[in-house]
Amino acid sequence: MNLLLDTHVLLWWLSDASTLSEKSRMAVADGKNLVFVSAVSVWEIRIKEALNKLKIPANFESVLAVQPFESLAITHEHAHAIKDLPAYHSDPFDRMLVAQAKAEGFTLVTRDVHLKKYRIRILAA
Repeated sequence: MNLLLDTHVLLWWLSDASTLSEKSRMAVADGKNLVFVSAVSVWEIRIKEALNKLKIPANFESVLAVQPFESLAITHEHAHAIKDLPAYHSDPFDRMLVAQAKAEGFTLVTRDVHLKKYRIRILAA
């Protein structure tokens, strides 16, 4: 299974938060699954950090680099796919994650119940 982590799931994973469901934790840790982190999540984290809405370690880039995750760039295909998404969700970061999950056939690991409306595969975080 190919998993795409929502931004909050990535942060929970990195902080080893008990907030992350056991099922999701096991799926992310299972070496048989490819786990992707989108550039959009790093972008969102860095914006929130710059606005003082989120505290992350100074070595965040290094911490992320040693994780067994694949990087997912934002492509033109992903950006164009936004036009086909109904306006169920107004957050541009979440909309891009949905577009990426849809375009790539990934399962999105998220706790955001509003994203279920997009009819993509979701693993409840």
